[in-house]
Amino acid sequence: MHDSDKNFIAQNINIFCCPNCGGDIFYEDENLSCHICDTLFEVFDDIPSLFWSNDWDSSKEDVTEKIKMFYEHTPFPNYDEFDNLSSLITKAQKGLFARLLDEQIPFGARILECGCGTGQLTNFLSVSNRTVIGTDICRNSLKMAHEFKKNNNLKRAHFFQMNLFRPSFKPQSFDLVISNGVLHHTSDPFLAFKSISNLAKPNGYILIGLYHKYGRLATDLRRVIFNLTKNKLKFLDHRVLSRNISLAKRNAWFMDQYKNPYESKHTFGEVLHWLDSTKFKFIHSIPKTVPFKQIADSEKLFKPEKCGNLLEQFIVNMGMIFTGHKEGGFFTIIAKKSEV
Repeated sequence: MHDSDKNFIAQNINIFCCPNCGGDIFYEDENLSCHICDTLFEVFDDIPSLFWSNDWDSSKEDVTEKIKMFYEHTPFPNYDEFDNLSSLITKAQKGLFARLLDEQIPFGARILECGCGTGQLTNFLSVSNRTVIGTDICRNSLKMAHEFKKNNNLKRAHFFQMNLFRPSFKPQSFDLVISNGVLHHTSDPFLAFKSISNLAKPNGYILIGLYHKYGRLATDLRRVIFNLTKNKLKFLDHRVLSRNISLAKRNAWFMDQYKNPYESKHTFGEVLHWLDSTKFKFIHSIPKTVPFKQIADSEKLFKPEKCGNLLEQFIVNMGMIFTGHKEGGFFTIIAKKSEV
């Protein structure tokens, strides 16, 4: 393992727990192990594997292995060949969402990204003196994330293989938990949300991004067309043909959007019910839950805003039919955990 990762684990071993039995994890002779269930966790390509499979009964579908294998073959979102720290920062700052996060998450915060993929956001947020842990089920994605970290000497980014249904961190360990574009690729998005929401500290935050039930309609239509034409009409998605993106990234986008073996779709109201049942308070959303209100360039993501009523949410949900295609039918919600 990289020296920065060894030091991080040694200094923060108290936040780790065994994903099998929930017991304390020990770090001895550069090995992670649980003394209760006598499990030794291996390290692959400098990345500790704390992954533990689900133990659900046969009545509950589990797509974890199916999704894992898909992304092992097509890591997402991948990197351009020329990417380095400078280009990563430039790209992130051109995107409103990543720039606002970087400007508004306090220095010194401890952040967990569940489902970090190839690690762009984890690596980017770690630049500004924050400790950021990226976890994913796919080794190949994590390998790319770790290689970028190592090549650019990012000492505050750390990567672990983990199943978000079987967390390897203790409850209430993080100031912010991020899961952007992940829960909708799980068998039970609400159960996944409950699992990772436990990891936020009291008064901490959670940020989740999900496919929208109506905003995804344009993507669904393109998927049908691509399947019928054996992918001959790729020009219907402008990103697939963009000259500003490497071939590897374009292929990763196409596979993620149109060939993924499993996805679910959601609405604002559904996620608001999730928040209510887990003692989280709605703070912000993109797009807003009140119709006809735009996200400002200086939007305060962690400042509480009005949550739209049922009629307003209905209008926004229907509006996603016409606007959701711009971001793959995606919406984001930020919430704050109660003190108790």
